[in-house]
Amino acid sequence: MKLGIIGLPSSGKTTIFNALTLGNAPTGQSMGGRFDVLTAVVDVRDPRVDVLSRMFNPKKTTYARITYTDVAGLQKSDDDAGGLSPQLLNHLSGIEGFVHVVRAFENASVPHPDGSVDPARDLAALDTEFLLNDLGTVERRIEKIQEGLKKGASKDKAAAQTELALFEQMNATLTDNRPLRVLDLTEEQLKGLRGYGLLTLKPKIVLINLGDDQPDPGLSYDRPGTILATIRGRLEMELAQLSAAGDEETLAMFMEEYGVTELSLDRVIRLSYDLMGLQSFFTVGEDEVRAWEVKRGATAVDAAGTIHTDLAKGFIRAEVVHYDDLVGLGGMAGARNVGKLRQEGKTYLVVDGDVLNIKFNL
Repeated sequence: MKLGIIGLPSSGKTTIFNALTLGNAPTGQSMGGRFDVLTAVVDVRDPRVDVLSRMFNPKKTTYARITYTDVAGLQKSDDDAGGLSPQLLNHLSGIEGFVHVVRAFENASVPHPDGSVDPARDLAALDTEFLLNDLGTVERRIEKIQEGLKKGASKDKAAAQTELALFEQMNATLTDNRPLRVLDLTEEQLKGLRGYGLLTLKPKIVLINLGDDQPDPGLSYDRPGTILATIRGRLEMELAQLSAAGDEETLAMFMEEYGVTELSLDRVIRLSYDLMGLQSFFTVGEDEVRAWEVKRGATAVDAAGTIHTDLAKGFIRAEVVHYDDLVGLGGMAGARNVGKLRQEGKTYLVVDGDVLNIKFNL
């Protein structure tokens, strides 16, 4: 999973990036609209992996991972220029979802570019940039399809008309100032749209970036494919750096003082899984204990393909036991004795926490 951390200048994106990645990238530096990206791969710190690793004592333990990118260069368009640069668009198009940081904190040493702090205004501003970009893409595609139909250049007229209807529906949605996330599109339609880099189609977490002692401003943002949450960015970055340094005693003291029960890294990862509709399954053995991510509703064959395409091609069956049963019964032998270790076929729907052993033959 690859998520882009986006936001207007001085919103605290890099502070949030550091909090989520246990990093120490320089903050408070404006890129002046220049495209720049910081990238970090983060382990999904799932305590179930640690338990399984102690149980099987493997040579290697591998956590699932999330890639976060801190994307600079986003700002409101000028009347004369406008639009996002091709380089920036190319990067944003390759991201699966967004973490949209919205400034709500006051800080005289970091003045807001617009002269005042207004989270609703800033959230709407970047939404508008993405919406206008998508509208231009959709309008150009409609013109091209219509031109092809008029000239008889479309090899499959019925398919072209179906595509035209879809793009006209998207055009109407965007013109109505609504993101494409609100549309109930099929998996086949979504697959066909991947090459267009439509930004408002991507799910996103909106993080309202608060000051240390600032209350939740109560911003309303009820949209499909979106999760709204608050974060005390500067505080969370400092806590993350204590965690990275291994200073657990000081970390625990500050977390208690500020009423923090969970580091933002773990909380936002959980929100990211919810946003993308993902769940975890595990493979275990002497060589490796590993966590994998797969879409909710995925079958055993889908899970096999996540591990390796050959496992999906030659799939015979999956041995399945849930993590809770495996741990509660003391291991595979105990689970097998009471019938909790099962044989499942291709259509079995994987459940979060399943431990799978794929049987295959090529």
